[in-house]
Amino acid sequence: MLDQLQQPTLLDIHGVCRSFPKGSGEELLVLEKVDLSIRAGEIVGLLGRSGSGKSTLLRIIAGLIAPSSGDAKCRGETIKGPPNGVAMVFQSFALFPWLTVLQNVELGLEALGIDSTERRTRALAAIDLIGLDGFESAYPKELSGGMRQRVGFARALVVHPDLLLMDEPFSALDVLTAETLRTDLIDLWIEGRLPIKSVLMVTHNIEEAVLMCDRILVFSSNPGRVAAEIKVELPHPRNRLDPTFRQLVDSIYARMTQRVDVRTPAVEGIPGTGVGMILNHVSSNVLSGLIETLAGPPYDAHADLPVLAAHLQLEADEIFHLGEALQLLRFAQLSEGDLMLTDAGKRFAHLETDARKRLFAEHLINYVPVIGLIRRVLDERPSHSAPAARFRNELEDYMSEDYADETLKTIVSWGRYAELFAYDEQAELFSLENPH
Repeated sequence: MLDQLQQPTLLDIHGVCRSFPKGSGEELLVLEKVDLSIRAGEIVGLLGRSGSGKSTLLRIIAGLIAPSSGDAKCRGETIKGPPNGVAMVFQSFALFPWLTVLQNVELGLEALGIDSTERRTRALAAIDLIGLDGFESAYPKELSGGMRQRVGFARALVVHPDLLLMDEPFSALDVLTAETLRTDLIDLWIEGRLPIKSVLMVTHNIEEAVLMCDRILVFSSNPGRVAAEIKVELPHPRNRLDPTFRQLVDSIYARMTQRVDVRTPAVEGIPGTGVGMILNHVSSNVLSGLIETLAGPPYDAHADLPVLAAHLQLEADEIFHLGEALQLLRFAQLSEGDLMLTDAGKRFAHLETDARKRLFAEHLINYVPVIGLIRRVLDERPSHSAPAARFRNELEDYMSEDYADETLKTIVSWGRYAELFAYDEQAELFSLENPH
C-alpha cells in the first residue's frame, strides 16, 4: 500500500459535538470537539469505555443522527443523511427473521434500485466471500450467533462501500467464534478481497484493537473526545504473545487508567468523585473477591491489569470498573496500568465478614459523597427515611436518567452490604433499620 498520507481522505470529522436533553430540560454533552480523519487503505479503531460516546459518533458518521455542532464530511460532502459509500455492521446482528440469508443480503441492493439479476449475483458472491456458501436458503433462527454476524458482514459488503463502519461487531459472540471471525476478516483484508477501502470500528476490547487496527483513537469519557492517537506498526498476522504486542497493550491500559472526569470535582486528588460521580454497578461480593485475589499469590498486592484481566477472564471495561471502584473506596490504587492494594485493602483481605462490613461502611461514608449525603439525610430526619427521588433528581443534575438509575442501584447494593441503610424497592424509600 502507498504511504497513508498519499491516500485520499474518505472521512473528515472536525469539532463535532453532540448533546442530548436530560430529564431536567438541560443538555447532556456526550461528544465534545471530536476531530478525526480516515484515509483509504487503513483500519481505524475507536477504543474507549462503554458509554464514552463511540457509538454516538459512529451514528453521526452513518448519517443516522446529526451533530449538535461541528462538521462531518464523507468524501468532501457534508453528511446530512446516510451517505453513499458507507455501510455498517451492528453488534446485535439486526437481521430480518422472516427473510432467508440470501434475502437479507439482497435487501441493501434492492434499496439502491439494483436489478434482480445483479442483486442475486452480488449477494451470492458476498455470501461465498464471508464463508456462508450453502446457507443461502437458511433463516436466521437456524444459524449460530457467529453465522448470523457473518450475514451482517455480507449484507454490508454487498453494496461495495468505501467505508465500512463496525459497532462492536464481535462483542455479542463467544470468545472462539469472535476470534475466528476476526481472523477471517483480517485475512480477507490483507489479501485485498474485501470490496471496501477503509474500516472504522468501535470497540472496548484493547487486544482486539491492537490485533486489527492500523491506528487506534483512544476515547475519554464524559464527554467523549479523542484523548490519544496510537499507531500500530506491527505486520499482519499479529501475535498476541509478541513482546511488542504486549507492550502496546500495556501502554494502552496505562493510558486508559488515567481517565479524568471533568464533570464533578475531585476528592483527595481522585478526579470526578463528587456527588455527581457515575457509579458503575459492581457487586460488593465481587470487590471482596478481587481484593482477596490481589492479596494472595501470585500478585501479592500488585497486579498488571492485562494479566489480571486475562486471569479472571474479564473484558477491559469490567476490570476498569472494578479497579476504579476499589480506588474510589481507597482499597486499591490504579497507576500506569497496574492495580495495587492500599494498606486498607490489605487489611480488608484479612478481616472476618462483620469487620469487613464495618470497614466498607467507613470508606463509603468517607469517600463516596453521595452515600455520605444519604446517610446524613437519614440521620437528621425524624422519620429516618427519604424517597429515592430526592437523590435521583440530584444525580440527574450531573448525568443522564439511565446513569442516575445505575448509580442508584450501586448505592443501594453497597449500602445494604455495609448495613448503612435499608431500601424498600416498591416504595422507593431509603430508611434506617436501627435509627440512632
